[in-house]
Amino acid sequence: MALTTKQVDNAKPQGKPYKLADSAGLCLLVSRSGAKLWRWRYHFEGKEKMMALGQYPIVSLAEARERHFAARKILAAGTDPMAERKAVAEAKRRESEARQREIENSFEKVARKWWDWWAADKSPRHADSVLRRLEADVFPAFGSRFIDAVTPADIRELMLAIEGRGARDVAKRAHEIAGQIFRYAIARGIASRNPAADFKPRDILAAAREENFAHIDAKGLPTLLVKMQAYDGDALTRLAMRVLAYTFVRTSELIEAEWPEFDLDNARWDIPAERMKMGTRHIVPLSRQSVEILRALHLLTGSCRFVFPGTYDKKRPMSKNTILFALYRMGYKGRMTGHGFRGLASTILHENDFAGEHIELQLAHQMRNKVAAAYNHAKYLNQRAAMMQWWADYLDAQLAKGKERQSSAEGKGAAISGLSSRP
Repeated sequence: MALTTKQVDNAKPQGKPYKLADSAGLCLLVSRSGAKLWRWRYHFEGKEKMMALGQYPIVSLAEARERHFAARKILAAGTDPMAERKAVAEAKRRESEARQREIENSFEKVARKWWDWWAADKSPRHADSVLRRLEADVFPAFGSRFIDAVTPADIRELMLAIEGRGARDVAKRAHEIAGQIFRYAIARGIASRNPAADFKPRDILAAAREENFAHIDAKGLPTLLVKMQAYDGDALTRLAMRVLAYTFVRTSELIEAEWPEFDLDNARWDIPAERMKMGTRHIVPLSRQSVEILRALHLLTGSCRFVFPGTYDKKRPMSKNTILFALYRMGYKGRMTGHGFRGLASTILHENDFAGEHIELQLAHQMRNKVAAAYNHAKYLNQRAAMMQWWADYLDAQLAKGKERQSSAEGKGAAISGLSSRP
């Protein structure tokens, strides 16, 4: 007769273990301590075996029968149920270990290990900048993924998303940094391949819009600044060149500037969308030096509509060629343009580890997503203000360097002249 729940409940311990049979080899083993254990006796390949199916009441009579039935089906299929259960348990253990390895070797955890190793000999500013880019863009995209589960498509989608907000240079850097992290992981046996190596940024990003305006390199900057300060032409032109150098806006944006656009007390210049090449409002944080020049300019042209009015017609802005021709007069024809300050600033700021996105926003470069561009005019404004002040201070330092060179050269020239004039 099959067991009933009441019989199982009423089974009491005795002087030695005993069994209560159910059916087809299933039984309840009652130990001397009173523990009630489900067991199944079966034969496999001529050997008698005893399989544990759980303990009552955790495993009820009904559930014990279900487990017994499932085990009998396995046996009927020609497999040892106990060996099968052991194999399943082993597979689950391995799966659990694999999941744990994936958690321990998530892209973010490996990336942070890479950063600790990589940042050891880098400037704190540069290292922090790279970590911020990872935390802002890369980790949210696939940081929690097992590093070997990250695909080229994941990296591609990340880059396109960054490019979509107008930060093409940041997208390129994300590709470069991801590649470095994968190489680090491969070298240490953590990853098996580098998905970033499957394509180059130019394979997916829109071609960069080239601004092929002549400009000197950083080495020539001290001499140029000295010549700009000593320019003997119109004072308004000299001041326009200085403001252009400090703000690196487009020449047209500078010469068409109107006084209502400036808030000198808050060191800010808001260029309206209709005056911008890309048709979106642009904010220029003004350095201390820029504010000083503009306050001086206000004494000269504050009664005019334009900050830089024309020489002969004050109701019109300065000619577009005024700054260019001034540079020609200083000997820079074919070597430097007003627009060239933009390329020069971009190069030097990148070389000094300023965030690419901050630089691109300050340059007001075109965004693929025009809606995003309309809202990004004030993005990273504090960081951009700090960057613009650094740039102005950098220019002043280069001007001082140029003066020192000039003074030294004049001193040597005088000494040589003195020697040659001796009898």
